[in-house]
Amino acid sequence: MMMKELELFLIDKGENCTMYTLQFLHDTENEFEKFVTKFVNNEDYSEDYTRIAAIIKRIYLTGALERYFRLEGKLSDSVVALPVLASKLRLYCLRLSDKILILGNGGVKKTQTYNEDNELKGYVMTLQRFEELLKRGVEEGEVVITETDIETDKIFTL
Repeated sequence: MMMKELELFLIDKGENCTMYTLQFLHDTENEFEKFVTKFVNNEDYSEDYTRIAAIIKRIYLTGALERYFRLEGKLSDSVVALPVLASKLRLYCLRLSDKILILGNGGVKKTQTYNEDNELKGYVMTLQRFEELLKRGVEEGEVVITETDIETDKIFTL
């Protein structure tokens, strides 16, 4: 498998939540922008996309509280999805705390679980692997996670 380099990209820092996404070095758009580009003007999913956008706005203002997310991934990781309510769309994220959220990518949920869909599974696995690298970076002193920030200039290799 080809190794891909990526970095953590700050989207915005608010009083109650700092939002990041992942930026693969060979891509022009970051992971969250790719999700937005796919669905912002897609009439089939406009209602679902609008709902996710509204939730993200609320999270930015109030914090990445557990109630906004549905648990995905494994018990050992921080992968969550938006929205909690029934929707055809899923946006996968890493919820590190109430104040730190990493927005990933997502897509249309056509199967019972993300594992049954290679595209969605890929987004979840990217977040899971990134979280492992982040933890290793903290252990090695290359990443500092404070209450509200992730401080690093590290290039990660997935």
